[in-house]
Amino acid sequence: MELENIEENNESLKFYEICKRGIDIIGAGSGLILLSPIIAIVACAVKFTSKGPIFFSQKRVGKNGQLFDMYKFRSMVVNAEELKEKLAHQNEMSGPMFKMKDDPRVTNVGKFIRKTSLDELPQLWNVLKGDMSLVGPRPSLPKEVKQFEKWMYKRLTVKPGLTCFWQVSGRNNIDFEDWMKLDIRYVEERNLWIDIILIFKTVFVLFGDKNAH
Repeated sequence: MELENIEENNESLKFYEICKRGIDIIGAGSGLILLSPIIAIVACAVKFTSKGPIFFSQKRVGKNGQLFDMYKFRSMVVNAEELKEKLAHQNEMSGPMFKMKDDPRVTNVGKFIRKTSLDELPQLWNVLKGDMSLVGPRPSLPKEVKQFEKWMYKRLTVKPGLTCFWQVSGRNNIDFEDWMKLDIRYVEERNLWIDIILIFKTVFVLFGDKNAH
C-alpha cells in the first residue's frame, strides 16, 4: 500500500512538472513578445543614461546546485561589486544576502526599474531556456549558498524562479531565516494552483512595491 502511494505521488509530481514547464514556456515566450516594447524602452534608458552594458549577467545556483548565468537589466554602476565590500557594514538584510535601501551604487534609471521589478524582465529568457521557472525560490549566489544551514539546501531541489512567497509577503521586511522558511514551504506545498496564485499576486508587485529596492 505504501509503495502504491509513493508511485502515485511520483506520477503526480511528474504531471505537475510537465504542466509547470508548459506554463513556463507559454508564459515566458508570451511575456517576451508582449513586453518587447517595454523591454526595448528600458534597454535604451539603461544604455543612454549611464556607462556600461545594458544587461548584467551573474552566476547563480540553480536546481540541484547547477550554476547558470542569470540575466538582469543593469541597474547599478559598472563597479558595483567592488563598491559592495565598502558598504558591507550597511547591510540591512540578516544572513548572507546583501540588501540596502538607499544603495549609492544604483543608478537613477536603476531605482525605477528595481522599484517596478522591470530589471528582472530579462530573466524571462532564463525561464524559456529552462534555467529558471516563473515560480520558485529566488536563485542565490554561490557564496551565499556556502553559508546556508543544512535545512536550507532543500530549496535547491526545485528550479529557482522569478517569484515565490517571499516576493508577495513583504520582501525586504522579512529577515533571511524567515525568507528561507517561506521557500521551503513552497517546495513542500507546491502545486499548479499555488503557482497560478503567486503569478497573479506578483503582477501587482510589478506596478510598484514599497518593499522593493
